[in-house]
Amino acid sequence: MQVTTVTPTAARDLIRAAVRGELTEEEARCLARFGPEVAAFTFLAISQRIAELESRDGNAQPSPSTPSGMVPVYTKPNAAKRRKKLGAKPGHEGVRRVRPAKVDQRKTHRLKSCPDCGQALQRCRRARTRTIEDIPEVIEPVVTEHTIHRDYCATCKKHVEPVVPDAMPKATLGHRLIALTGWFHYGLGLTIDQIVEVLDHHLQTKLTSGGLVDAWRRLAEVIEAWYEQIGEEARSSAHLHADETGWRVNGVTHWLWCFTNDRNCYYMIERSRGSPALQEFFTDEFEGVLITDFWSAYESVCAEDRQYCLVHLLRELEKVDERNDSPEWRAFAKKLRRLLRDGIRLRKRPDFSPETHRGRVDRLNKRLAELADAEHVDGDTRRLTKRLRRYAEYLFTFLDYDHVPFENNFAERQIRPAVILRKSSQSNRSGQGAATQAILMSVYRTLKLRGLDPTKTVTEALRTYVTTGKLPPLPA
Repeated sequence: MQVTTVTPTAARDLIRAAVRGELTEEEARCLARFGPEVAAFTFLAISQRIAELESRDGNAQPSPSTPSGMVPVYTKPNAAKRRKKLGAKPGHEGVRRVRPAKVDQRKTHRLKSCPDCGQALQRCRRARTRTIEDIPEVIEPVVTEHTIHRDYCATCKKHVEPVVPDAMPKATLGHRLIALTGWFHYGLGLTIDQIVEVLDHHLQTKLTSGGLVDAWRRLAEVIEAWYEQIGEEARSSAHLHADETGWRVNGVTHWLWCFTNDRNCYYMIERSRGSPALQEFFTDEFEGVLITDFWSAYESVCAEDRQYCLVHLLRELEKVDERNDSPEWRAFAKKLRRLLRDGIRLRKRPDFSPETHRGRVDRLNKRLAELADAEHVDGDTRRLTKRLRRYAEYLFTFLDYDHVPFENNFAERQIRPAVILRKSSQSNRSGQGAATQAILMSVYRTLKLRGLDPTKTVTEALRTYVTTGKLPPLPA
């Protein structure tokens, strides 16, 4: 672009060329003759363009308070190397697999000659045993043909026939197969194609993806009462962990919520990530202790008490340390980190109890209040101080209850299987699939938390349902 005269139109064309990255040296010198105001406007336009490109490429640095799920994986730093040496400490008692109680077959092995020189061997009485467990080379399904006799009842004036308890009405697949494949997908995170391949090549059972999905849908409809019972028990529990992660339903952004404790795990897939989803789950006031991260939506839950995750707060201190080296921030972070760790160490004492250590708990709360009331100039320090003022009442709740932890790690571990399944199966393609996902994941994960065999428990429940028409209560 040749520029001979300095006009507003020419200046506009030069600024656009600079934003596109096509400005030559001659054009840059011509643009400089417009004065400092035009130069400042040009620099501002270029800066905005760079920021736009970085945000589009995912290279923009996220805020320390940005949730981990909203940060692209490729922008996250590599995990730190493990410092602790692997394995048990020296002198620790060894651990090995338990010897099987039942031996199905026995084999004897003896050499006829020496494997090195080929000479005959002198027979001795020395021998040892070795136990090996394996699965048969060919595992074939059991196909049963049921002959169902239909007889006439003169009293009822109709034909009657017995109920076949081994499968759902009009189904050709047994309860155990449906329960096992459901556990593979919703409990272990295998994809549908992987399950079909395992059944086809290893278990000699021919199935289609559509047939499996339809069978799981019918299974979810039957055990939905267990799903509702899990939600009721979770809402009435003494403490409850909560967490959420991104989800997709037919390509639309949704959120998968997880409400869990040591006996229940309830998943819910909703369009909202805010208070509407929480109010749908907590239909009444929650009277226990709700353990969460610092996501503000949880404040809409009228819980009697709350515990915010201290690990999230300590992790944020580490993130700010990487980019803020001001003396004010270092002093503040040191005091806050020491305060939180003092509370954690107090809780980990073998003789700790809220009653006997009430004085120390009160001193920790006093130190926290003093730290939150201080005024600061540094931006990060003021932001964290504001958070302390807002949540100070709920940072040391774990020192008032024996069963409440200081972190939300349990919820993150329970939501991890869903995250793995999301990466491999790309969430759900319909609302019906999302409902099936929430029901079966909740039931299978709850049964596992209660120490039950999910496949066996679901199979027995389906047999009872087909025989009696009623689903048995959720096993305790």
